Amino acid sequence: MLETSTTQSELSRLSGVHQPSISQFLSGRVEMSDDMLQRLLSCLGYRLEVIRRPVRRELNRSAERSWQLHRRLSSQLSPQTLQQWLPRIQQNLNRLRDGVQGQPHLRNLDRWQQLIDDHDVPGLRHVLTGVETDSVQMREVSPMSGLMSQEERSEVLGLAG
Repeated sequence: MLETSTTQSELSRLSGVHQPSISQFLSGRVEMSDDMLQRLLSCLGYRLEVIRRPVRRELNRSAERSWQLHRRLSSQLSPQTLQQWLPRIQQNLNRLRDGVQGQPHLRNLDRWQQLIDDHDVPGLRHVLTGVETDSVQMREVSPMSGLMSQEERSEVLGLAG
C-alpha cells in the first residue's frame, strides 16, 4: 500500500472489500482467504503466490501415539475389512455415546457414525491419518479400539516411542 500510495479507504473502493476487514487484516487480528487476498493484491498491482511445502506437525505424546495406531489401521482399511470391523465399531460407538459428554466430542461421534453408515473409506482414512486439529479431535473419541491384536499394538507403540 505504501509503494502505490493507496489508502485503506481507496483499496476498499477498488476491491469491494470492507475497509474494517482490511484494517483488521493489516493489524493481524484476522486471517483472509487466498481469494480475498488475491483480490486486494491485484488492486495494488501484485498477485498472490502460494508456496507449498511439507511441514511436520508436532503432536503431543498422546496424539502422536493415537496417530500411529490409527495410521496402522488405515493401512489395513478396505471396504472388506470395514465390513468385518463394523460390529466392533458399532459396539464401540454405542459405548462411547454412553460415556462421552460435551462438544466437540458428541458432534464427532455423530461424524464417526455418518462415516461408518456411509461406508466412506476415503473419509475414514482421512480421519485416521490426518494431523490437523479436526482429525486429532475425532481420534479422541475413536470407535476403532479392539481392531488390532495386542502384539500389533505393542509393535506400533514401540515405534511411536
